[in-house]
Amino acid sequence: MSGSTVVPSIPVVKEADRPAKGAGGRHDSRRKRAVIHLLLIVAALVAAFPIIRVFGVAMRPGNRILDSEFSIIPPGATLDAFRSVLFETDLPLWLFNSLVITTGTAFVGLLIAATSAYAFARYRFPGRGLGLTMLLATQLIPAAMLLVPLYILAVQLKLTNSFVGMVIALSVTSVPFSIWILRGYYETVPVELEEAAQIDGCSKLEAFWRILLPLSTPALAIVFLFNFLAAWNDYFLARILLSKEPLLTWTLGLSRFQGQFQTQWNELAAASIMISIPVVALFLYSSKWLVSGVTAGGVKG
Repeated sequence: MSGSTVVPSIPVVKEADRPAKGAGGRHDSRRKRAVIHLLLIVAALVAAFPIIRVFGVAMRPGNRILDSEFSIIPPGATLDAFRSVLFETDLPLWLFNSLVITTGTAFVGLLIAATSAYAFARYRFPGRGLGLTMLLATQLIPAAMLLVPLYILAVQLKLTNSFVGMVIALSVTSVPFSIWILRGYYETVPVELEEAAQIDGCSKLEAFWRILLPLSTPALAIVFLFNFLAAWNDYFLARILLSKEPLLTWTLGLSRFQGQFQTQWNELAAASIMISIPVVALFLYSSKWLVSGVTAGGVKG
């Protein structure tokens, strides 16, 4: 026995008994994961409940619009409200007008912000710091205070009742914040990449177009979404710049469902659901860029 060596037994841990490995390399117990998933499901239901309620109101028949019943699917549920707003109102025209204005605003604002942010990120010139401060200070001005000067300029330039006037007015209001987002992201991209491209024969403009912009896709997507949403949900500028019926946006068109003595709540709810579809589709398509676009510009690498 003196010459023998005792080897201690090592307990074998089955793979099924190991705690599950979560995000970031953490080992979470099954109970903890179950609680997290339960909380997420509850949060999702709470967030979706108002939308479900609006859908329930949209499915109410015309003789039960003012019912106080709480059921999600009302008695005698019907899709007549959706059919009515699609084929008996100008909702398709309002949506088309809004898409034209918001798409134009998103691209024009993105073009102005992308080039301006490049100048602030890559060049050092007199007044650079003051310019950035003034751009940030414009975000402190209430939007309502800009309505009068914008309207006066639009009248003098004869841009009222035109999509061009709306695109210009909405673009200039969203550019300052967009410049700050893109400038922070540009500074995370090494300048050596552009210098290498210039050594290979590219001009500064070509290096900006072929090198910096493709690397800044997440931030560009965020700026595009920001400009799109700001224009899509705008009411005040459209209210003072657009007065002709064929040019109305959906924010102005929805007021047509509200009469002096009665509001068509089912049609209003149906129109609201249909209006949200383009924005939801855009967010689902661009979700892969959202997180990186928001966070990467805040840390200089």
